[in-house]
Amino acid sequence: MLDIADIRTDPERIRAMLRNRNYSEDILNEFLSLDAEWRRLVEEGNQLRRKRNEASIKVPKMKGEEKATLLAEMKAVAQRIADIDTRVAELEQRRSDVVLLFPNQPDESVPVGVGYDHNKLILESGKQREFDFPAKDHIELGESLDIIDFSRGVKISGSGFYVLKGDGARLERAMINYMLDLHREQGYLEVFPPVVVNRNSVLGTGQYPKMKDDMYWCERDDLWLNPTAEVPLTNLFMDEILEKDQLPIHYTAYLPSFRREAGRHAEMKGIIRVHEFNKVELVKFVNPNTSWTELERLRQDAEDVFRGLELPYRVLLLCTGDMGFASAKTYDIESWAPGTKSWLECSSCSCFTDFQARRARIKFRPEPHLKSEFIHTLNGSGVALPRTMVSVLENNQTKDGKVVVPKALRPYLQGQELIE
Repeated sequence: MLDIADIRTDPERIRAMLRNRNYSEDILNEFLSLDAEWRRLVEEGNQLRRKRNEASIKVPKMKGEEKATLLAEMKAVAQRIADIDTRVAELEQRRSDVVLLFPNQPDESVPVGVGYDHNKLILESGKQREFDFPAKDHIELGESLDIIDFSRGVKISGSGFYVLKGDGARLERAMINYMLDLHREQGYLEVFPPVVVNRNSVLGTGQYPKMKDDMYWCERDDLWLNPTAEVPLTNLFMDEILEKDQLPIHYTAYLPSFRREAGRHAEMKGIIRVHEFNKVELVKFVNPNTSWTELERLRQDAEDVFRGLELPYRVLLLCTGDMGFASAKTYDIESWAPGTKSWLECSSCSCFTDFQARRARIKFRPEPHLKSEFIHTLNGSGVALPRTMVSVLENNQTKDGKVVVPKALRPYLQGQELIE
């Protein structure tokens, strides 16, 4: 979350940020109103307390009606102080709730724009394959090879779910293991956290309350199905103070993740936008002095997945209007899907500066004798399935309807070269 002092000190900068990020300025107006009343009442309360303290010195020296009058006056002052304290507590709670609705401040390098069309193309890697036959999409490939079962996924769970079977299930498992092994070689420590998380965790990483309607809630236990492994990984250090020499910390994790999903790809069929999906996540805890360098390295680590799978991909720097709520700067990595004829977002690599650390109260001590400070957090998909699966299937299809297994995945499939 943003620092209250920053909002109070320079509200017009925050107002411009909200406009650039397509957020309503109403939250700023509400904050300023609440904060002004809070400051007025705090000052009044302080003045009344000073008055009461002064009276407490005078009362023992007074007698008769004069003393009775002052005591009555102080009784009224005490009641007013109590009323002020109650209202101040209410204002503090409401102000804290409103602050949670402010998005992160974008870095100066982020282009200003409304949405996807205003994102900046950073690079394009790999050549798009030219087919001498009509390219099938992953739906036709999955059904003809009998590796994706859409109807049974809907039957057992509903719309937006599917079943992988046979070589489809094996290919998914191979991709997950390939990614985890690759990231381990890059220096990430593998973690296997819980799938469900508590309210403090989704609040800490910024999904709650802004995006609570996009998550699955287990009402009885007030637990949430993780929308991304970023949530349990980042909150491993909730309410902790790390030492300088512990940083940076690099974690990777595989988890199935769950989202209700309604957005730019909501109209797409197949497995491009679904409610349950597998994903390998990368999370970093770093010294604020190194966070932008760490973001570039994080992006390279995610790109290595696509290079290893020999998939054509491109990198976009997201504009202010297309970034995630908690992000200060985000790169999206999209892989080309020739059968679907579209670029599919398979990874987002973001730096959150101290936004998540403030919410989750994660700090580090720059030096043993210095006051603790908030760390910076980063995360990236390394990478998300099933869209990467779509790209693998559609880019590696043959004229006779088979799929060539990428060389990087063959060791995980006991040397198998074809899915047929």
